[in-house]
Amino acid sequence: MQTATETERKYDVPAGFTLPVLAGAGGVRGLGEAADHDLDATYFDTEDLRLARNKRTLRRRTGGTDAGWHLKTPGDGSSRTEYRLPLDGDAVPGELAGEVRTIVRTRELTPVARLRTHRIETPLHDADGRVLALVAQDEVTAGTDRGEESWQEIEVELVDGGPEVLDAVEELLLAAGASVASGPSKLARALGDRLSTVKSRPKKINPVLRYAREQRETIEELDAGVRAGDPEAVHKMRVSTRRLRSTLKTFKGSFDPDRATPLRGELKWLADSLGAVRDAQVLTGKLGAAAEPFPEVAAQIAEKLAADAEAGRVALAADLDSDRYLALLDAVDDLIDDPAPDDETAPHRAAKALRHADRLLDEATAEGADGELHEARKTFKQARYAVEVFSGGAGKPGKSLVKALTALQDVLGAHQDTVVAREVLQNLAWERPNAFDYGILFARQEQVADEALLELPAVTEKSRKAKVRAWLR
Repeated sequence: MQTATETERKYDVPAGFTLPVLAGAGGVRGLGEAADHDLDATYFDTEDLRLARNKRTLRRRTGGTDAGWHLKTPGDGSSRTEYRLPLDGDAVPGELAGEVRTIVRTRELTPVARLRTHRIETPLHDADGRVLALVAQDEVTAGTDRGEESWQEIEVELVDGGPEVLDAVEELLLAAGASVASGPSKLARALGDRLSTVKSRPKKINPVLRYAREQRETIEELDAGVRAGDPEAVHKMRVSTRRLRSTLKTFKGSFDPDRATPLRGELKWLADSLGAVRDAQVLTGKLGAAAEPFPEVAAQIAEKLAADAEAGRVALAADLDSDRYLALLDAVDDLIDDPAPDDETAPHRAAKALRHADRLLDEATAEGADGELHEARKTFKQARYAVEVFSGGAGKPGKSLVKALTALQDVLGAHQDTVVAREVLQNLAWERPNAFDYGILFARQEQVADEALLELPAVTEKSRKAKVRAWLR
C-alpha cells in the first residue's frame, strides 16, 4: 500500500468557465501540455455514511494516472493523507478496510455514489521546468440513489510548489468568476441532503460528556498508530482508555448505570491489553540503563522484556481485531451519545474524589507499605482525571491543580516502577549463577524507591495549597 500527502484547493465554476492566464502567479512561468482523462469512481461507505461523517472517502477509480483504490483521510491543515492500492476486484481491499475499521466497525461497506469525471489537467511549471502544481478542470456527473446531477469545478493540487502558488492561483481564479467550493469534496456534493440529515451533536454539552467524548475520539484516532507499533500511540491510547473508565466511575450520575457498569469492565480489559505492551517498554528503558554495568544481566533482562513486549503486541493485535473491541467502541458510542440527564452533583464528585485520594495517601504514608502507596497512586490518578473535567473553566488555578496532581502522581509512579522492577529482577535472578549482580540491581531499585518517597512530602504539600484548590468545591 502506498501513502501520499495531498494538498489541494477546490473551486466551483459556472458552465463554460475559461481558465485565466496563470503564468506569473506564485512563480509560475509557463503551462505544460494539457492532458485529457476520463475518470470513473465508485465510492463506498456504510448505510449511515460513517466514513463521510468522519471526513474520509473510499473509492475505486479507473482512468487517469493513478487508477486504483484510494482512501483519503484528514491530514494536517489543508493537506490530506491518501492510501493507495492497485485495482484488484470490486470488493474493498482488506488493507483499506482495516484503516477505517474503528469507524466502520461491523457495518458493511457498499457503493453509495458513482462519479464520472471528464478532466483536463494542466501542469504549472517554474522557470526550471519543475511542476509546481496541477490544475484540473472537471466536468462531473454524479449518480446516487436520488438520481443524477452534473456540475463543473476546478482543483488545484500542489506538486513541487509551496502554498504561495495556491494563494496566487486562487486570486486569479476568483477574479475570473470561480468561487471557493461550497463542500469539502465531490462526494459530499453528490450525497447532498442525505449527508446533511445525519444527526449532529448539540453545540453545548456538559463538561463530563465533553471529556468522555474527547477520550473516545482519541482512542479512535490512535488505533492506527497502535496497530503500527508506535510506542507513544500505545501509551496515549492506554491513558485515554483509563480516563474514560475513570470518568464513568467518578461521575456515575451522568451515565446510564446499566450500560456504564459493564462498559467499565470492558475498558479495563482494553487498558490491560495495552498495558502489557506499555509496561514492558517502560521497564526496558529503566532497567536497561540501570543494568549497563552488568552486560550479562543486561542481556538477560533485555531478552526477557523483549519477549514480554512481543507477546503483548501479539495479544494486543488480536484484541484490536476482535469483535469484542468493536463491540466496546459501539458501547461507548451508545452510552456517551445518549446520556442520562445532567448530574448537578458532578463538580462535587470531583472534589470528593480528591479528598478520598488525600485520605488514602495519608494512610499509605503512615503505613509505608508498597501496596497501599500503589492504591493511593491509582486513586490520585482517578482524582486527577476528575479534576481535568472542570479545570479548563477554572483558569490558572485549575491548570495549577492539575499540574500539582500530575507531579504527585509521577512521584508515586516512580516508586511503583521500582516495585515492578524489583519483581522482575527477583524472578530473573532465581537459580542464576550471576544472582549476586541481580541483588546489586535490586538494592539499587530499593534506593530509588526511597529517593522517590523523599520527594513525596513536598509534592503533596503543593497539591494541597488552598489557592490551587479553592475553585473546586
